[in-house]
This record gives sequence, C-alpha cells and structure tokens, in this order.
Amino acid sequence: MTARTPRIEIEYCTQCRWLLRAAWLAQELLTTFRDDLGEVALVPGTGGIFEVRLDDETLWSRKERGAFPELPEMKRMVRDQIAPDRSLGHTDRHK
Repeated sequence: MTARTPRIEIEYCTQCRWLLRAAWLAQELLTTFRDDLGEVALVPGTGGIFEVRLDDETLWSRKERGAFPELPEMKRMVRDQIAPDRSLGHTDRHK
C-alpha cells in the first residue's frame, strides 16, 4: 500500500487525554482541505506530546511553542504548504 499524500499526522498524549483535541483538529482540517489532503492520522503518544506534522515536516510542537495551535493559524500553515493560492475566507481576514 502506498502512502497518501499530503499526509497530516497529529500525535497526542494519551496520558493527558488529548484525543478529543486531536480528533477535533483532524476533523477541522479534513473539512477545510477535503480535496487537498490524502490522509489525516491520529497517533497516540505519551509524555505531554502534541505535534502536528505534514508529511515529514513538523508544523507545530506544543513542547517547542508552549501552547496548542490556534485553529486559524494551523489552517493557514497547512494551506501555505499544500494549496498556497487557496483562500481560507474569514480565516484569512483575522491574521
């Protein structure tokens, strides 16, 4: 089986019970980029991890940034990588 690209991977901490946060982010990205993404995967982890990766590039690391990603910022980051000419409507207006 070949990997579907672009592939978003959201690794979340099971000890911290961040599955719902990760699933909500996945749902929002799949809804916004329904024709642009090949896959969104939820990856269980431990130790307070919450990372969002696009293919092999880390877009967001809670450990490095000290916070969870805001949805509009995450959508812009993904868009800038996979569909730079695409408008995000009201999300773009709130930069």
